[in-house]
Amino acid sequence: MSATSESSSRRLARAPRLLGPLAAWALMAVVAVLNGVFRETVLVPRIGEYVGHVLSTGLLAAAIAAVSYAFFATTDAEYARGELLAVGTGWTVLTVGFEFLVGYVEGTPVSVTLGQYDVLAGQVWILVPLTLFVTPLLFGRRFRR
Repeated sequence: MSATSESSSRRLARAPRLLGPLAAWALMAVVAVLNGVFRETVLVPRIGEYVGHVLSTGLLAAAIAAVSYAFFATTDAEYARGELLAVGTGWTVLTVGFEFLVGYVEGTPVSVTLGQYDVLAGQVWILVPLTLFVTPLLFGRRFRR
């Protein structure tokens, strides 16, 4: 086998390994949307905007951790540390990109979306991208076979 075809076959073999983390992220995105609906229809009317936001952020971070745990506990793929970093980075970039895209479509100014990351202003949303970034490293290493 030539070096070029060997390299191509390695890339093709790795491609399905990316589908699992992508599917896990898609599930996380659905959970995030449901979490937002729950926040706006149940939490905010009962406990207020800020407390509802904080509680919703905590619930979403826990749900992301649960999905990540379940994915790495059940996958047959073994991921190297660098691949786990890539998965966490990918999940984070997809999520932040999705958030800015939705903001753009809804006409939300970028400054408002960026403001959600201002910890000094009491915003806790940064917990979500941090959870997305860290959980592959935590759980992917834990379930190494």
